[in-house]
Amino acid sequence: MTLPEGPPQAALERAARTLGERLAERGWRAATAESCTGGWIAQAITAIAGSSDWFDGGLVTYSNQAKIELLGVDPMLLERYGAVSAEVAAAMAEGALRRLGADLACAVTGVAGPGGGSAAKPVGTVWFGFARAGGATRTLTHCFPGDRRAVRAQTVAVALEELAAQAG
Repeated sequence: MTLPEGPPQAALERAARTLGERLAERGWRAATAESCTGGWIAQAITAIAGSSDWFDGGLVTYSNQAKIELLGVDPMLLERYGAVSAEVAAAMAEGALRRLGADLACAVTGVAGPGGGSAAKPVGTVWFGFARAGGATRTLTHCFPGDRRAVRAQTVAVALEELAAQAG
């Protein structure tokens, strides 16, 4: 059985370009806080020429300590809910928004595999957080199929699409 590899690079570039167009129309800037994707969302965004006009930056906060120190995530949230949770994804997005001064922020935290999953949070589980200046923070979760690369690629695609929807 062949597992899906996720969306091709061209699809990610199209999604990032759409995001940029929508942010530019509003005069907004975006930021990212990434755990399981390790900076891939920011890479997809910065692959677009001119993205410095609408992208402030991204923070890769892979460890819990980095989430605490760089994003201001409350250690009690990590202890109570775990890094892969709606609560931590929301706190990460809010931290990125606050620390980078953006108008819109996305955060991702998940179990990309091949190990690290549990019955409650199987491999492929990813939580997304979306924070907007002056607006409510929103979270969503997906459980993606495939290997580590596929889970990460699908996470990047959903993050870009959801950011664009929030900016639209």
